[in-house]
Amino acid sequence: MPHHSPDSQRRAGPPEGAADIQFIGNATLLIRYGDLTLLTDPNFLHRGQRAHLGYGLVSRRVTEPALDVTELPHEDLDAVVLSHLHGDHFDRVARQGLDRSLPFVTTPHGSLLLRRLYGFHHAAGLRTWQCRTLRHGDSTVRITSLPGRHAPGPARFLLPPVMGSLLEFGDRGGEVRLVLYLSGDTLVYEGLGEIAVRHPDIHLAVLHLGGTTLPGGLVVTMDAEQGTDLLDLLRPRRALPVHYDDYTVFRSPLENFLAEAERRGHASRLVRCAPGEHVTVGAAATA
Repeated sequence: MPHHSPDSQRRAGPPEGAADIQFIGNATLLIRYGDLTLLTDPNFLHRGQRAHLGYGLVSRRVTEPALDVTELPHEDLDAVVLSHLHGDHFDRVARQGLDRSLPFVTTPHGSLLLRRLYGFHHAAGLRTWQCRTLRHGDSTVRITSLPGRHAPGPARFLLPPVMGSLLEFGDRGGEVRLVLYLSGDTLVYEGLGEIAVRHPDIHLAVLHLGGTTLPGGLVVTMDAEQGTDLLDLLRPRRALPVHYDDYTVFRSPLENFLAEAERRGHASRLVRCAPGEHVTVGAAATA
């Protein structure tokens, strides 16, 4: 089973073939695999600060991130995996606190803005199903952009393009040891079915939930039922819920997802990891 521990404990590196994941809050994870360290969707706004969502929309953060941006292991960071350029996934605190030389892997839309507006010159944009491989020491990760849709129908064109990500970790020889899926801020739609076809054995699925609801009642991230629909579709070995209860626009609490997932027989898949805690996930440990 995955192993949890609080951030206050001194930690050794993860076992060979496994990843240590620290949940910082919202959709922000610090992932260590071998010599590699990745950061996802860096959101370091503090409680009471507002994320800008475009078109004059803002949402107030109601939680504290488990780490301040200054507490990140900056010297160890190899890249940021950014699902999309939205104020609760890449904010002004992260923009000011991250090194401009840090590589980003994101959407073409996000990479263009990161380079031109914010000076992150090593931002790479991936179209759906494109991949990029990173290496550090004897460790590798292949990052593949996966389908995602942030809103239903024509409304999706009002929001930044979003991608899911497949992280395939392995060694220098190319053998894949661990497969992680990051959903990004997607709704469940027919395009996600191709993920199940191409990648039938996902060791850990990280699900962006929350049921984000914009003015007029437009829901733009998975709520409890859609998150469980995605579990029905992908059937990963384990699933880690994130992106819930952090902002005022989130209307579907974590408890609702846990109850619905249990009702549909997914209780054994669920990994609980509170902000600030770690979970260690390996292919063997999640079997």
